[in-house]
Amino acid sequence: MPRKRVYELARELGLSTRDLILALEKLGMPNLTAFHMISEEEAEVIRGLLGERPEAKPVEKPAPPKGKPRPAVVAVLGHIDHGKTTLLDSIRKTHVAAEEPGGITQSIGAYQAQVDGKFITFIDTPGHRAFTAMRARGAKVTDIAVLVVAADDGVMAQTLEALDHIKAAGVPMIVAINKIDKPEAQPEKVKRQLANLGYIPEDWGGSTIMVPISALTGEGVDDLLEMILLVAELEGISGDPESELEAIIIESHLDPAKGPVATVIVKNGTLRERDVVVAGTAWGRIRALLDHQAKRIPSAGPGTPVQILGLSEVPPAGEKLERVQSPKNAEDLVEKRKEAERERRLSLRVRPSLEELLAAAQTKKLALVIKAQTMGALEAVKLELSTIQAEGVELEVLHAGVGQITESDVLLAAAETQGQPLILGFGVKPDPKAQKLAEQKAIPIRTYAIIYDLALDVERALKRLIGPEFREVKVGEAEVLKTFNIAGVGKVAGCAVRSGRVVRGGKARVLRRGQEVFVGEISSLKRFTEDMKEVREGYECGLRIRDFDDVREGDVIEVYVLEEVPV
Repeated sequence: MPRKRVYELARELGLSTRDLILALEKLGMPNLTAFHMISEEEAEVIRGLLGERPEAKPVEKPAPPKGKPRPAVVAVLGHIDHGKTTLLDSIRKTHVAAEEPGGITQSIGAYQAQVDGKFITFIDTPGHRAFTAMRARGAKVTDIAVLVVAADDGVMAQTLEALDHIKAAGVPMIVAINKIDKPEAQPEKVKRQLANLGYIPEDWGGSTIMVPISALTGEGVDDLLEMILLVAELEGISGDPESELEAIIIESHLDPAKGPVATVIVKNGTLRERDVVVAGTAWGRIRALLDHQAKRIPSAGPGTPVQILGLSEVPPAGEKLERVQSPKNAEDLVEKRKEAERERRLSLRVRPSLEELLAAAQTKKLALVIKAQTMGALEAVKLELSTIQAEGVELEVLHAGVGQITESDVLLAAAETQGQPLILGFGVKPDPKAQKLAEQKAIPIRTYAIIYDLALDVERALKRLIGPEFREVKVGEAEVLKTFNIAGVGKVAGCAVRSGRVVRGGKARVLRRGQEVFVGEISSLKRFTEDMKEVREGYECGLRIRDFDDVREGDVIEVYVLEEVPV
């Protein structure tokens, strides 16, 4: 009996896949996915339940997501020479309408493809470095990632790296198994390799969409676009043109004729000509908005890529574009940011130790990027780190690979928002560009020649994230000889120091007939009328224990201090 997937049935019924899944859940059919296979008999029952037959009562549609559906923003990643650029070119040629003879007049770093009346926005800067550079600045530009894997090469080093970048970004992924037109293509082998990494193809019962394509001939490209639209629908990607502006710069350059030029993708709200905007330390009043066909447009809404003219300088990719009320507001904001940047650069002149870098961390998670000289050395490092135990903190490996520490590694670490990032090199060092970028972004890089030194530093770093451990150190003991009630102060104990010393600010444990009755702090300490920092054995003193007025004659006061346990 023929079978079909849930999303195919949704298309037949004229419903969105998301709406169909939610409706079926209300009808007592939970846990379905878009790729769940159903028989024709089951499909017939569903048609009846959803009111396709005249006698059936229609089911109320689920509430739509907040805002309106907007074009999904898609980034293409993968190993070099696996066909990322060819795929983008293929989509551009077949799904972007030419405005005039000769086709598109310019490239602005992004474009919109039209598929079945719906739009998809592609970031035309393939590669995980560009993808993560934007995320490193706190900008979540991409809604969906397409991972391109060549069917003849299979999973390669940069494929693994791209997978780690996509996983860290937390965006849905579609795998495009490219070059299926080649005689040596083995798409099933690619599926097995990815399945071994935990990415099970949906046609094997998993949740990872994998589409065989040939970017060169165009075979399967329409299927890929259909899957992008399906994922966008399932994710409920939406935007509100009336909400506060949320826009991100994806590319910028200095044009000899136009001045600073930046390409922006609007995620929410609407960007308009004459808006006063700020991006990092760049600001200006927008004098022109251009779409990807160099056509001047008055405004750009959610999901739209647009080029803006009128900024004071070239802003970096990944910077958020903010709308402000006036040029004066923009100048004030920019000056504050420049001053903060000057202070940050001054603070980087002294290279702190690893423990000092982590001492002020506000997280309980250490996020590592590990690079080693060989695969054997890398496995040895991972094994050594797996033996470290530090209760209360998490150790996560964002990426582990072979070779020199690169800019890509630094960008991945810099994009980490949930934990304290740290780059480790075992037998390898950062290249000059990576070193410079790490200094700019204050990402610690530590390199080692001995594996035990590496493991010891990581263990210390984890313990530092827990916070310092303290121990009690007894410094003295005193006996209460007499008590005095002093107006405006409270009860003061007249004591004889029996051993050690009594210190102002020290901790006091009050013992009565051997039983602890109170623990507090010595708030004041006097000898006669003179304030004292400490009083030693053999002398008498008067002391006050903060928030304790029940001290009695005969009580014994143990005095101790807290000392930090060395890591």
